[in-house]
Amino acid sequence: MRLATKYLGLDLDNPLVPSASPLSREVDTVKELEDAGAPAIVLYSLFEEEIHHEEAELNHYVDIGSDSFSEATSFIPTPTNLVNGGDRYLEHIQKLKNMVDIPIIGSLNGITTGGWINYAKKIQEAGADALELNVFYLPTEPTLSNNDVENIYIDCLSEIVKQISIPVAMKINPFFSNLPGFCKKLEDTGAKALVLFNRFYQPDIDLIKLEVSPVVHLSNSADIVLPLRWIAILRDQLKIDLASSTGVHSAEDVIKLTMAGADVTMMASSLLKNGPKHLGVVKENLIQWMDEFEYEDLNQMRASMSLNNVPNKNAFVRSNYIKMLNEFKPLR
Repeated sequence: MRLATKYLGLDLDNPLVPSASPLSREVDTVKELEDAGAPAIVLYSLFEEEIHHEEAELNHYVDIGSDSFSEATSFIPTPTNLVNGGDRYLEHIQKLKNMVDIPIIGSLNGITTGGWINYAKKIQEAGADALELNVFYLPTEPTLSNNDVENIYIDCLSEIVKQISIPVAMKINPFFSNLPGFCKKLEDTGAKALVLFNRFYQPDIDLIKLEVSPVVHLSNSADIVLPLRWIAILRDQLKIDLASSTGVHSAEDVIKLTMAGADVTMMASSLLKNGPKHLGVVKENLIQWMDEFEYEDLNQMRASMSLNNVPNKNAFVRSNYIKMLNEFKPLR
């Protein structure tokens, strides 16, 4: 049974790639995922804010008091052994490259074009096989135009692809006025893949403390319908790779998304809920399903249900919306 696929120029044994999550923070856990069948792994994200904060903190403590007693600065040793979060991230990549045989995809998360982008080159130098750029931006100002918001993503991507030679995937959210048009801009700017979609973790209100509190809701299989629709729509319009990220919990989820046109189906919530070995369970169930329905190769089903390959193209756009509303019967 051939489950092989290509993603970001990498030859992968199967499409079940663990996406960025706390699971990649420990070398032993990454090895468990590799043993379970993971063909590659996306590391947890290195955040722009984390880099800026640590640089500002270091500068503060190095410079403090330097303008008070000039002769005293000669007694302050130059810091040579300080390790910040960025350095630990780079060291982690190097350790993983020595300990596992699967490709390592770094992850950067930010929204500006500042100096933090230099870490893209450092991640490449540390040995990463590819980079995922996760731009998480929530516009709150009514004066911003659609182009202003899109350019935040385009500018970050443009600066990074100028610095590195490894392929870059762009992880985005679905909230754009013309998603296909925006995705084409990302392709033209140099993205080699799109990851659909970034999960926005919505805040809640604590009624006891009267505070805004963060809430993490892990995905479930029902969540695949959003990336499934857009992958099916985008598959025949873009030449770059498409990765699904949200709601992949079972072999059936993988099959549906592959039929829509996904090159890889990324997993996080299901692995956080069930542990690294769950990836092996999904892989085995995928093989059994393909055997039962006489598929010998994953490519036989890929994009077989994309927008251009279904008899009723409107099913992905509007007709199912009307049908669902007309046929839905409320509980009595």
